Amino acid sequence: MSKIIRQNYSPEFRAEAIKMVLEQGQSISGVSRSLKISIQTLSNWVAKARHATLEGAANHKPETKTLEAEIKRLKKALVVAEMERDILKKATAYFAKGIL
Repeated sequence: MSKIIRQNYSPEFRAEAIKMVLEQGQSISGVSRSLKISIQTLSNWVAKARHATLEGAANHKPETKTLEAEIKRLKKALVVAEMERDILKKATAYFAKGIL
């Protein structure tokens, strides 16, 4: 019987392989051939990365706190923009009365 050799890949290597498939749009079979890894191994990595469970894979989702801070900032900017719009509406109406 032949002994099965288990290959260990670094998290950086895995992340690059996943990036080639998910971000660059290359096929799994093409990437597996170019990196000389099995198709099944790469398929497993990509599936796990899609479910965000693989360690070392880049997580492309922004942190929740970052999103909440951005939402808060945008809400404040919206309030200011709406106030400015309302002021301009009133000023336009005031000056339009004088013309008619």
